[in-house]
Amino acid sequence: MQAHVKDFTHRLVASPAGRIHLVEQGTGPLVLLVHGFPESWYSWRHQLPALAAAGYRAVAVDVRGYGRSSRPADPAAYRMLDLVEDNAQVVRALGEETAVIVGHDWGATIAANSALLRPDVFRAVGLLSVPYTPRGGPRPSEIFARLGGEEEFYVSYFQRPGRAEAEIEPDVRGWLAGFYAALSADTMPTPDAADPHFVGPGGTLRDRFPTGPLPAWLGEDDLDVYAGEFERTGLTGALNRYRNMDRDWEDLASVDGAPVTQPSLFAGGLLDASTTWLKDAIDAYPVTLPGLVSSHLLEGCGHWIQQERPAEVNRILTDWLAALPG
Repeated sequence: MQAHVKDFTHRLVASPAGRIHLVEQGTGPLVLLVHGFPESWYSWRHQLPALAAAGYRAVAVDVRGYGRSSRPADPAAYRMLDLVEDNAQVVRALGEETAVIVGHDWGATIAANSALLRPDVFRAVGLLSVPYTPRGGPRPSEIFARLGGEEEFYVSYFQRPGRAEAEIEPDVRGWLAGFYAALSADTMPTPDAADPHFVGPGGTLRDRFPTGPLPAWLGEDDLDVYAGEFERTGLTGALNRYRNMDRDWEDLASVDGAPVTQPSLFAGGLLDASTTWLKDAIDAYPVTLPGLVSSHLLEGCGHWIQQERPAEVNRILTDWLAALPG
């Protein structure tokens, strides 16, 4: 992999926030890769060379607030509408008119909304780990506040500026190691352990993270890459995505319940809470993703799907891309 990393081209392109850092490899139809929390373009390190070898121009971005991309000070600058426009601007900056967009975790939600709001730019959409759930229902903060009883759901825990940063930033590397391990198939807590998605009264998220070895997919060098970026930038830009969920709910009222109609792909891990909690969303795909042409639930796989199972995900992506209309 280190040899492939040396083949990557890094560049900065203009965006409404200032600049977006991206990494690309290959030539051909554009495939835009969007990461989740708490990651960076580096989470696509296995997919970039595979897509390039299959005849695509593979481009992985640092989402606004991450890595070398701009980090606006205003928390409201991280609303979904702005992130969608960043993606459309990246496509234009690369001299292209259209692209396939693929996202993981928060990136999957950003990718789905990019396809929904800018069908003129995004001709197909791939979602990893987090299913598409159309806008609807009560205000998100109200839903999250009702979860967990006396415990606090992690999304609620992330809402107040500075609170999660105070937990994470004194030991970014250790916190990331525990967070990645908590959601990885080979290191996640047993079903009878306290759920790491919730915070106990007076506690922190890290209280429930595993403290053993790193997941098999995460080498010490990989962890250094992630930790080094967040030690440099802090976590506020990344956490601000969570702090805009109510704004998104307001902004997207005009597309309440709307399906994403482009050709689509979904892949998730069967051991990932995102696929078990949101099973109803997956079951609703005939209505919400009527263009779905490829759907996969990987046994023995956790949340970090393209890093836990890179060869399988690469095959799923390249097979799907090859079958798309030209």
